[in-house]
Amino acid sequence: MVEITVVVPARDASATIGRTLAALAAQDVAAEYEVVVVDSGSRDDTAEVAAASGVPSAVLHNPGGGPAGSRNIGVRHGSGGVLAFTDADCEPVEGWLTGGLRALERAEIVQGKVLPVRPRRPFDRTLSVVREYGLYETANLFARREVFDSVGGFQPVMGDEAERRPFGEDVWFVWRAKRAGARTAFADDALVYHDVLPRGFAAFVAEQARTRYFPGLVEQIPELRRHFLQHRLFLTPESARFDLAISGLVVSAISRRRLPGLAGLVWYAAQLEREARRWPRSERPKVACGRIAADVVTCGALLRGSVEARTLVL
Repeated sequence: MVEITVVVPARDASATIGRTLAALAAQDVAAEYEVVVVDSGSRDDTAEVAAASGVPSAVLHNPGGGPAGSRNIGVRHGSGGVLAFTDADCEPVEGWLTGGLRALERAEIVQGKVLPVRPRRPFDRTLSVVREYGLYETANLFARREVFDSVGGFQPVMGDEAERRPFGEDVWFVWRAKRAGARTAFADDALVYHDVLPRGFAAFVAEQARTRYFPGLVEQIPELRRHFLQHRLFLTPESARFDLAISGLVVSAISRRRLPGLAGLVWYAAQLEREARRWPRSERPKVACGRIAADVVTCGALLRGSVEARTLVL
């Protein structure tokens, strides 16, 4: 009897899904499990690579759909009482399922640990989750089926439908469940390694425009002010530093006193230099410029999102 259904949504993931499925095939777990891959309208041969691996119990198709719908399709197809979610650019360790099951003994939903599969360069994209902090990424998430069914699974919240890049459906699922009484836990030993995807300066800065969706998410899930935001108002420490520096300049302009603006700029520059020092000397100027540009874009995106959602997040 299948005890665990592992759901892997995939889109244009032919370069990485083979490693994902190989890692799932190597699971050291006493329970019987199945793997369901749901192809979300890939333009490459993701589905063919998955089927040829011989690992999935099924390769399903969700043409034109996003990851939320694909995960729901995978859950409906599977029969396990425990649901395990990961992505097609992830590699779970051998004890992933065992660690998740152990944590589910004290909770109904479990967030597992996520680390980059290798060191990243300054602007590369990856994911790191080392504690439970309120966002509940489905790169590594476990849930009991009865809880999943009781809240209606994943529901799209917001995002760019034209690009099929929804935003926040995993956060919304878990917080609906928590409001209904579900307990959550974090599992260090249910570890998944996330791929590191090369990304340049321009793409890194442009990606910050998606932060415009956070005010809407906070409007829908006010609990995030306490569990995720910095001091209930700021999205990240970086956005807080930038906003306070800008505030100092505004105060200086109004009061005609240099000290507030100078103090804010010195503090911001010191933190910027501290961040840049993590990288080789030759890359530090570019890293600093990238951080400044990203902070500018983030500030504008959050202001726009705050107006749209009528909820202030800075």
